[in-house]
Amino acid sequence: MEKFTDYCQIYLKFLDLTQGVRHFPAFPSLDLAEQRLLDQLAVTWCLGKRITVVKAMQMSTDASSTTIHRRLKTLRLKGMLELEMDEDDNRVKYIVSTVLSRDYLGKLGQSVVQAAMS
Repeated sequence: MEKFTDYCQIYLKFLDLTQGVRHFPAFPSLDLAEQRLLDQLAVTWCLGKRITVVKAMQMSTDASSTTIHRRLKTLRLKGMLELEMDEDDNRVKYIVSTVLSRDYLGKLGQSVVQAAMS
C-alpha cells in the first residue's frame, strides 16, 4: 500500500505541474480535444514518423473526422502545428510540429521527470 501511495503522490505532483505548463502564458489555451489530439500527434512525431491530415482524421475512436479536422485547424491557428505539402502529390498534407509545440511537449516531459524526482 505504501508504494501505491508514493505513486499517487507522484501522479498528483505530475498533474499539478502539467496544469502549470498548460496555463503558462507562452502557450495557447487548449481545450481537451486539442490536448488529446496534440498528445496523439506527439506519439507519431516522437517516433520520427510523418502523419498526413487524412491519417490524423482516422486515428481517433472518440471523435469524428470532422471534429478532428476542426481541431487541426484551431491547433494550426494557435501555432501548435503546421501543414507541409507532399513533394510529389499536392493533395497530401503532412502535419508537422512547430517550435511552440515542441517547447510545450518538452515542458510536459520535464513535468514527468520533475514529479518523479520529488
